[in-house]
Amino acid sequence: MKKIAVIGAGTMGTGIAHIMAQYGLKVSLIDLNEKILAESQKIISINTDRQIRKGVINEKQKKIILSSILFKKEFNESVRNVELVVEAIPENFELKKKIIKDLDLMCKANVIISSNTSSLSISSLADKTHYPDRIIGMHFMNPVPVMPLVEIVVGSSTSKKTVDSIKALTKKINKNPLVVKDSPGFVSNRILLPMINEAIETLSQGVADVYSIDQIMKLGMGHPMGPLRLADLIGLDVCLSVLKVLENGFGDKKYSPNKLLIKMVEEGNLGCKTKRGFYGYDKDPKKPYPIIFNI
Repeated sequence: MKKIAVIGAGTMGTGIAHIMAQYGLKVSLIDLNEKILAESQKIISINTDRQIRKGVINEKQKKIILSSILFKKEFNESVRNVELVVEAIPENFELKKKIIKDLDLMCKANVIISSNTSSLSISSLADKTHYPDRIIGMHFMNPVPVMPLVEIVVGSSTSKKTVDSIKALTKKINKNPLVVKDSPGFVSNRILLPMINEAIETLSQGVADVYSIDQIMKLGMGHPMGPLRLADLIGLDVCLSVLKVLENGFGDKKYSPNKLLIKMVEEGNLGCKTKRGFYGYDKDPKKPYPIIFNI
């Protein structure tokens, strides 16, 4: 593959565009919001500077990365001459399904259409498209340029040819492709989100505070980051959305989102992106402080 398009210039779309360009692909990064596109361009520049400081890339490579990404508002023409489209819009089933249905009509029959969904059914997203065999899940992890995994999700109609192509691309961008069957939450979030939910339950019962819960999991269980800090990084709205998918998909109350999580999302405290979640990020984002909950 040489040319791809990424739909959505949020956190994940920006990271996907960055890593694809870093490994030699030409990328069209598409978003209808000019401010989001401008912010995406700024973030990629900042992140490539960080890579330079760490010795991952050099100045020449940074220039190549930035010149390999076209930031576009226009949707239709940008997907006509690519080999892959990665959908990376917010975790909303109806919106994703509409985008994929539109792409199915716009793209040539040999273009692979992938979704970066973290929990939604690939088979359902591909339903009633003309070429469901070319639709697949590419679940990247955040931050994309750093995390070495892509969880490849195979829908009920996804072809072996599509799977093989995406596995090859994943290796090309120096990531590990691990293939899973289509199931609510796949493997990653089916295991991770119940742990995060249980950490929130532990907090809401007053068993321990934010700092203690996270430190116990870090120092005692070898986790690089505590579950509450990780929830902030993922986004509490995303955590809530995935838990609802798990609960509805399996029909099991063990996946029911904790009431504190629901309350925090309703109040707009979503974690890192709003500067407040289980930690505060308003003083220094690099040194978050645990929030004291009066429970």
